[in-house]
Amino acid sequence: MDSTEKIRRQMVNEINSNPSERELLEKEHGQVWNTSEVSQDFEIVGFMKSNIAPFVVATRKTDGVKGSLMFQDRPRYYFDFTPN
Repeated sequence: MDSTEKIRRQMVNEINSNPSERELLEKEHGQVWNTSEVSQDFEIVGFMKSNIAPFVVATRKTDGVKGSLMFQDRPRYYFDFTPN
């Protein structure tokens, strides 16, 4: 178990116990992508640390910048791109 696993598990529970609609996520985090939209702008490299959500590693296609996106499960939305 890595040092962030407990925190990430709590985040997953919080995000998915009360998933936000797109409009609310946009107010809180700016741009939001659904599954087909995110694949247009990013290459999803994989899940961060032990396949535990709510983060994926992604490379932005326009400039090759690698970073992370947060996501919620249902409905599946990606948001809050953070470059490394």
